[in-house]
Amino acid sequence: MINAEWDRIKVRLRDEVGDAAYRSWLRPITLHQAADGMIRLGLPTRFMRDWVATHYGERIRALWGAENPALHAIEIVVANRTGLEPAPAAAAVKAATGNVTPLRPRPAAPCAPADVDELGAQLDPRFTFKNFVVGKPNEFAHAAAVRVAEATAVSFNPLFLYGGVGLGKTHLMHAIAHHIREHNPARRVLYLSAEKFMYRFIRALRSQDTMSFKEQFRSVDVLMVDDVQFIAGKDATQEEFFHTFNALVDQGRQIVISADKSPSDLEGMEDRLRSRLNSGLVADLHATTYELRLGILQSKAEQMGAVVPQKVMEFLAHKITSNVRELEGALNRVIAHSQLVGRSITLESTQDVLHDLLKASDRRITIEEIQKRVAEHFNIKLAEMSSARRSRQVARPRQVAMYLAKQLTSRSLPEIGRKFGGRDHTTVMHAVKKIEELRSSDQGFSEDVELLRRMLQG
Repeated sequence: MINAEWDRIKVRLRDEVGDAAYRSWLRPITLHQAADGMIRLGLPTRFMRDWVATHYGERIRALWGAENPALHAIEIVVANRTGLEPAPAAAAVKAATGNVTPLRPRPAAPCAPADVDELGAQLDPRFTFKNFVVGKPNEFAHAAAVRVAEATAVSFNPLFLYGGVGLGKTHLMHAIAHHIREHNPARRVLYLSAEKFMYRFIRALRSQDTMSFKEQFRSVDVLMVDDVQFIAGKDATQEEFFHTFNALVDQGRQIVISADKSPSDLEGMEDRLRSRLNSGLVADLHATTYELRLGILQSKAEQMGAVVPQKVMEFLAHKITSNVRELEGALNRVIAHSQLVGRSITLESTQDVLHDLLKASDRRITIEEIQKRVAEHFNIKLAEMSSARRSRQVARPRQVAMYLAKQLTSRSLPEIGRKFGGRDHTTVMHAVKKIEELRSSDQGFSEDVELLRRMLQG
């Protein structure tokens, strides 16, 4: 009779909570004892016992009370090879009277710091908040990361950082972990990639030890998962990640996640998981600006104790725009070459050392590109290249752009003139002659023009 009652209750529970939650939490329950109006339900681990007692204990009591009014108590225990261990605080559920003795969950057995380190990935000592260069493209994400690292209570959950390759997502993730471990070492921080999460889950499935996996990942204070897009399309891993996510959020634990796209744009993600990822604070890191790239180079050179001419750093900041990793790698090569061969760093040596990297970005130079780059360099509006204004502040950059168009493109003088507001070819000739004269008499000006030429030409 009791077994039949339990079978009916399980069917009701499955209909109510859904297949995924049922498989994770309720299917492992065993009917361990039934006598004298007392039902004892068993689960294999403390973590599962505490979770079920907290989230499903009251519902199980209500359903069984309806099935069997003679029942007066339900006890949820750990039932494994070491014997029985009841839930803490005398967790008996009074079915007859409807009174419930609170099922207070015992905190999951904490992972020792060494266990957490073994579970996760190593943190890069260079990736700290101190070494993160802040600019407009990343200031919001940086501020959010600092708030999470310094907070004593969870203010938004999860923090979701997204952006392209090499824009600083991983740096911020490591910085958060470093800060928490330094200022609050009692908090258990687990940082790992989504790929590593999946491999550990697969290993747990193969060894039939998923309960230990759940306990390990759901007993940390801060879970940080990098590149979550990796689990897109991997249904079993997504389901386990979803339940881990929910378990930690319900316990008031902090979650930090990074990806290459926003949650809404992640393809191959279940809707319920995408909704969960969107439920906290989503912060993006935009592509770097010239000013931010220059700041990163200056900071990197300072950290390395290297003297790099400003013109070289400006050249690199203009030329290498794909991502920060590639930018820092280029600077590393330039500095290493200088130190190994014992030569000073110049624009010429930089171009030689990085010829393969610069060649990869080679493309046909257009007059429009020249105009844009020169306008940025001299801090004037692009429209001034075609305007009728003749003030020196505008005319000189316009002449430089005409000169470079003659040097770097195959366009004729009349064609170049038409691109500059329909000017006559003689105006272009005058501009070319004027810039040549200034380059021969003004070394600083000549270096500026040469820098522009190299940035455009690569």
